[in-house]
Amino acid sequence: MVEPAPQHASLRTIMTTTITFPLAGKTFRQRATQEPAWVRRSLIGLALVFLTLFLFVPLISVFYEAFKKGVEVYVAAITDPDAVSAIKLTLLVAAIAVPLNLIFGIAAAWAIAKFEFRGKNLLITLIDLPFSVSPVVSGLIYVLVFGLQGWLGPWLAEHDIKIIFAVPGIVLATVFVTVPFIARELIPLMQAQGTEEEEAAVVLGASGWQTFYHVTLPNIKWGLLYGSILCNARAMGEFGAVSVVSGHIRGSTNTMPLHVEILYNEYNFAAAFAVASLLALLALVTLALKTLIEFRNKQHQKQRGLE
Repeated sequence: MVEPAPQHASLRTIMTTTITFPLAGKTFRQRATQEPAWVRRSLIGLALVFLTLFLFVPLISVFYEAFKKGVEVYVAAITDPDAVSAIKLTLLVAAIAVPLNLIFGIAAAWAIAKFEFRGKNLLITLIDLPFSVSPVVSGLIYVLVFGLQGWLGPWLAEHDIKIIFAVPGIVLATVFVTVPFIARELIPLMQAQGTEEEEAAVVLGASGWQTFYHVTLPNIKWGLLYGSILCNARAMGEFGAVSVVSGHIRGSTNTMPLHVEILYNEYNFAAAFAVASLLALLALVTLALKTLIEFRNKQHQKQRGLE
């Protein structure tokens, strides 16, 4: 006789569900999983070895190479005018791309999760498009559209509007590759929540904006923060699409990843690893924020369950 697990049991609970065997008036219990201890330890050890070789060692080597020639060389590398320009441009692009994707992600997720309309599947496919298209290809698309020999190139040149090899092109390419992160985080969350609370708010006389602000937004705030953090991390670390549309102009259109590439190709390894260490620090901060939000989200879910 199998003892049923609770409806909302966690994976750990399900894996330890016991099975009862009545035999000669006695009851024997055993775990639902029967892997020996050496199998579990081997899998854990394999995972640790993989993480050590492909995550921890490269991460440590970045900081080691960055400080290999001393703190003065490190500080000089990250305070170099070209490096400062690359840092400012990276932050500027992320500051523009993330809010744009935030607005689009909320609108797209709300439409997909709460309404039925023609073209819904097409919209979902378009949101997933950046995952299936190479970033280099997406950059080339913008060159074909906005480049000097592109569809809109002559008109832009006549009106002295620069998109390719300028900040607008970098922003467009970054927005394209980061489109799915917020929307894809919110769509399943909104679908799981359903429409009952919004419908109740409308029945009670709330307007559309009041319903969104007081009902929808509080329910999706953790998913929204999580998706925004992932979007920001990808925006600051994007290389392929930005490399195509930037023109690699030092001090003007180079983001941090592009600046690292230039320094490395010039055999200026200390400066390259110094700037790369800043990107690694941003990644670690992103990971810490992601972990914190996941923890707070679990605590919030537990509190709602107790209520």
